[in-house]
Amino acid sequence: MVNTLSHLGIGLLIASVAGLNSRQIRTVAFMAILPDLDFILNALLLAIDQDLSHQTYNSLYYLFGHREFMHSIIFVSLVTLYIWFREKNRILTIASGAAIFSHIYLDYVTSWKMRPFFPFVTDSSTIGAIDFFDPVVTIISFIPIVYILAEHAKNNGNNKNNGLKRINDVLKDRNNWFNGLSKGKHKVFYRNLLVVFTIWCLFNPIAKAFLIDHIAETEGHNIDYQGSYPISPGKFLSAYSYNDTHYRILISSYWSGIEKSTFVRKYPRNEDEFIEYLAKAETLYGNSLPGEIDYPVYDVSASENNVTVTLNDARNPLAQYWAYFKTDYVFVFDTDTGNYQVYIKRNVQYGKPVPMNLFE
Repeated sequence: MVNTLSHLGIGLLIASVAGLNSRQIRTVAFMAILPDLDFILNALLLAIDQDLSHQTYNSLYYLFGHREFMHSIIFVSLVTLYIWFREKNRILTIASGAAIFSHIYLDYVTSWKMRPFFPFVTDSSTIGAIDFFDPVVTIISFIPIVYILAEHAKNNGNNKNNGLKRINDVLKDRNNWFNGLSKGKHKVFYRNLLVVFTIWCLFNPIAKAFLIDHIAETEGHNIDYQGSYPISPGKFLSAYSYNDTHYRILISSYWSGIEKSTFVRKYPRNEDEFIEYLAKAETLYGNSLPGEIDYPVYDVSASENNVTVTLNDARNPLAQYWAYFKTDYVFVFDTDTGNYQVYIKRNVQYGKPVPMNLFE
């Protein structure tokens, strides 16, 4: 699966092919996982978001949000320049830049919405051509990690009869973990793995384009490339607006075309009675970030003093494992005062309302 360990493994592949020494390999490996450290910044933003204005929050979201600034081409450029000025080593600089770029591209080519070209392109987007659990990416990225762990275990086994090592001996041993990565047969093997990985990551977006064109021709409607998400290797979940009241949801694959389809109603049947609150919820969500819902579906219920509007994505009934599709925005409007609260539910029952500045 595509996670931090996957990025680490690809970084190790790049470093080994570049023929770097142990210290340089560790540098490139760190560059490969560096973008995911933005979770620290994201935690800081969540800690202070209630004290920020709506405009300030939206501005800081690009700098502090997960898969925002630290997953952008600008960040790749800045870090690569820093490595060059610090190390003055062309191969190390290229390998470091490639490692960071591989991280961003791998996230972008799976199913995560990002803004890698911000501020030049402000809308979030994704290629969404490779499944999160893609076996090719998973196996290739984990091979160098398994090799390092195996070498470390072997070295520990050879020394287990020598008594307990001193701390400095353990640290010295750690510096040798990476030595085998750049040696002869390993370098050739890893180069071949890296070639396969690169071809795979470039081939899948093209293959997806042909599939989407085929589905669009079959359906007689335009199918959004970015709105078609992989839900398993070679299988995609797509949607389009069928008419004013319904979306058509499709599951298709490379092997059999359209495999399953259904219709999802956009608005509740009592829409006219609550049109004011539906419009308010639509406006509030439109002003929020990150805006992960592509095909909004609204549901509404009422009690004595409240009207509750729930917003989610039309693909929810057929999606699995994806937070994007399992996110509900719940807007609770007080009919007497006009005040409202917003809750965000992701696979669990919502609790505290989120700060109003996220939506105002």
